[in-house]
Amino acid sequence: MSTVFRLVLRSQLTPGRLLGMGVLGLLAVAIAASIAVADPSEGRLAAGIDLIDAFGLTLLVPVGTLVFAAPALGEPSEEGTLVYMWMRPIARWRIAAGALAATLVAALPLVVVPLVVAAAVVGGGPELVVATGVAAAAGVVAYAGVFVGLGLRVRRALVWGLAYVLVWEGFVATAGATPARLAVRSYTRTLLTRIADGPAGLAQVSLGAAVVVPVMVAFVALVWTSRRLAVQEVA
Repeated sequence: MSTVFRLVLRSQLTPGRLLGMGVLGLLAVAIAASIAVADPSEGRLAAGIDLIDAFGLTLLVPVGTLVFAAPALGEPSEEGTLVYMWMRPIARWRIAAGALAATLVAALPLVVVPLVVAAAVVGGGPELVVATGVAAAAGVVAYAGVFVGLGLRVRRALVWGLAYVLVWEGFVATAGATPARLAVRSYTRTLLTRIADGPAGLAQVSLGAAVVVPVMVAFVALVWTSRRLAVQEVA
């Protein structure tokens, strides 16, 4: 597992990905700084929640995680180098777990830290900072599990992942309670608004579900990816 972890992490941390994530992170902080200058102190909590929800949980968390998760097993599968991992005498779940762990190590600091800094800069109070960190971390965990498996299953996983984020979470999931439960964003924005004591309308599920479901999503996705590695024909 440690060998897979190192190989995947090394392939993920490319200059282009690091630069792109750095730009998005700086943009979040810059927007937060402009809000802090323009808004009175009593309105910063609401403005900060809007910023973290609209920019962080809708864009930076899913897309940032997708950038690292989709290639974790997707690139070796498409390039034909996955066979070298697959032929090692290790359990398939260890390959999946190593890829997921590498994705979390790459994505968590580059996604969560800028959003936490933005939450602090906007001046919405410590509750907003804590809520941002918890919600963003939960989102990264859930998306990482899903997108690592997606990268193994389909070609052009980045395109499919973006389609899920933009079409399903951006439009379909807003149509009602049932599709909302199938969107990771519903759980992350619930964590954000409940912990920060924000608008009740942002909470689409119960707080208990918002805590448990992202972890369960990542676990189920890990099991599925492990199973896929066991039955998939690798060349």
